[in-house]
Amino acid sequence: MNKKIKLVITIALSLILFWGMIFAIDYFRCSNLKTPIFVIPGDTADDGGSGTYYGLGYSVEVEKNVSAEYGVQIESVEMYIFNKFVGGAIACYDDKITNTEGITTALTLEDEITNDTIWCGTFQLIWNDLKNDLAKQDIVFTPQLKVIENLNKETFTTKDISEAYYYKKIGTPSLALKNEIEKAIKDKFNETSDILDDFEWENRDPKDYFLYAMLKKEFKFEKAFEELSNDYFGEYENTKYFGIKSRDKDELRKQVNVLYYNSEDDFAIKLNTKQEDEVILCKNPEGKSFNEIFKNIKDKEKDYTGNKHLTEAEKLKVPNIKIKEKTEFTEIQDKPYEFSNGDIYSIEKAIQTIEFELDRTGGKIKSEAGMMQKAESAMPIDEPRKFYIDDTFAIFLIEEDKEVPYFAGLINDITKFQ
Repeated sequence: MNKKIKLVITIALSLILFWGMIFAIDYFRCSNLKTPIFVIPGDTADDGGSGTYYGLGYSVEVEKNVSAEYGVQIESVEMYIFNKFVGGAIACYDDKITNTEGITTALTLEDEITNDTIWCGTFQLIWNDLKNDLAKQDIVFTPQLKVIENLNKETFTTKDISEAYYYKKIGTPSLALKNEIEKAIKDKFNETSDILDDFEWENRDPKDYFLYAMLKKEFKFEKAFEELSNDYFGEYENTKYFGIKSRDKDELRKQVNVLYYNSEDDFAIKLNTKQEDEVILCKNPEGKSFNEIFKNIKDKEKDYTGNKHLTEAEKLKVPNIKIKEKTEFTEIQDKPYEFSNGDIYSIEKAIQTIEFELDRTGGKIKSEAGMMQKAESAMPIDEPRKFYIDDTFAIFLIEEDKEVPYFAGLINDITKFQ
C-alpha cells in the first residue's frame, strides 16, 4: 500500500474518530436535557432555546414551553442522523402557582393572623382604586365583614412603594383590556400573568369593571452570605440556611443591624441590601396582626440600648424561603354593595398571587392581584448572642424611609416555604 493511500486512510480514520467524539459529547448532553455544543442554531431556533440545531451529519430538536392549561414547563431534546431518530430525553417541571395547604394569604395588614400567613400589598392597591375611583365611598356589605372594614382603612397605598416597582389598571373587561395589561407587564417587568386567564373577558356588561395590579422587586446583598449546613427549624429537620459562621466575615456582619435583642428567642434584626430594601426578621413575634407585630418591633427597637452590631464571635442563621401562592378570596365574592351613585355591584372574582424567594444572595418578589366587579340589577448580655432564625418568625420587606412594609410573612412550618 503506497504512502498516499495510507495517508488518506489515516486522515479518514482521524475524521471519523473526531466526528465520533463530538457526536458522543452532544449525544450525552442531549440525553441529559442539555443543548449540544458542536452545533449551530437553525432558522427556527429562538431566544428561549427551542428550535433546530445542526451539527456534522446530525441535527437536534429542542423544545421548551409552558402548558397554558397545566402550567407545566416541558423540555425535550431529540437527536437525528440524516433525519433518523437516534435518541433524546424529555422532562416536565410543574411550574403552576397553587395554594399550599396550611398557608394563608391575608388581605390586609390589619387582619388577625395565625402561623404560616403571608401578605403583599397588591390587593390593597386595587381595593383602594375600587373604593376611591369607582365606588367613591367605603365598601359596605350587609352584614359588614371585618376584613372589608380593614381594607377600607387603606393601610398600604402607592406612597409606600416606588412607582418603578408596580403597575395597576382599571377598565371595562374585554379581550382588548386583557391584551393591554399583558403588554404593559411585559414591557415594564418582562413578565407574564398567572391570573388573567382565570377571569371571564367576553360578553361582559359595559358597566362591569376589572381592577389589576402587579408588583415586582428584586434585591441583592452587597456580599453573599455564607451557605450553612441544613439544620432543624423548630421540630422540622433538614432546613436550608444561610448566614454567618466564620469569625473573619466583617463585611457580612456590616450587612446586619440588630434592632433589639432580649434573648436568643426574642430578637429582631435587619439585613441591608444594595438597593433601598430592608429585610426585617423577628424571632417569636408578638401581635395579632402584621401591623401589631411591626409596631411592636419598632417600639422595642426604640427602647433597645444594647449593641446594634454583630461582634466577631456572634453568628447568624436565616432560613431560605421559596413560596408560590395563588389565592381566590371567595369570602368577599358575590356580596352586593353600593356605589355612591346608587349602582349595585358585587365582586365576581378576586385573586392574588405571591411569589417570594430569599437566599444567601438576596431575594425577589412578584405579586399580582385582580378583581372583577359585576354590575347587579338593583341593591445587655456579656456572652455572644445567637441570631438563629430557627423557629417561628416574622419577615417584612420595606423600602428605606417608608413607614409601611410591602410584604409580610409569619412562618412557623418551614417545610411549606422551602
